[in-house]
Amino acid sequence: MGKKKFMNQSDMKVGIIGDEDTVTGMLLAGVGHVDGQGKKNFLIVDSKSHQKDVEEMFHVLTMRKDISMIFITQGTADEIRHVVDAYSASGQVIPTILEIPSKEQPYDPRKDSVMQRVAFFLPTAMADMGLEM
Repeated sequence: MGKKKFMNQSDMKVGIIGDEDTVTGMLLAGVGHVDGQGKKNFLIVDSKSHQKDVEEMFHVLTMRKDISMIFITQGTADEIRHVVDAYSASGQVIPTILEIPSKEQPYDPRKDSVMQRVAFFLPTAMADMGLEM
């Protein structure tokens, strides 16, 4: 009987959902992975992408045991905000969801769940940035 292998830090991957430039940059940095069955850890979202496909990929990435973090551009997260917020409300911390800016849209910290938590624990942080929650 063989030993059962558990995931360790070297086996963990990062998932990416976003526009072509962001995903391409991450892939060039070595973040992309395609396994033998064709499962990818990334999705390029453009004007032709359906919201249902983005939501499905988000669910697939959050259910995978080898994904520890998911980078999603804020514009894409806004398109599936109800799904992202439902995941955040579930209390799961792995994989961690990080909203990142893209070239096309300016970053809005008021929509970012991480910044909302910072504002909750340190209310003056957002005011110091010149933003109101």
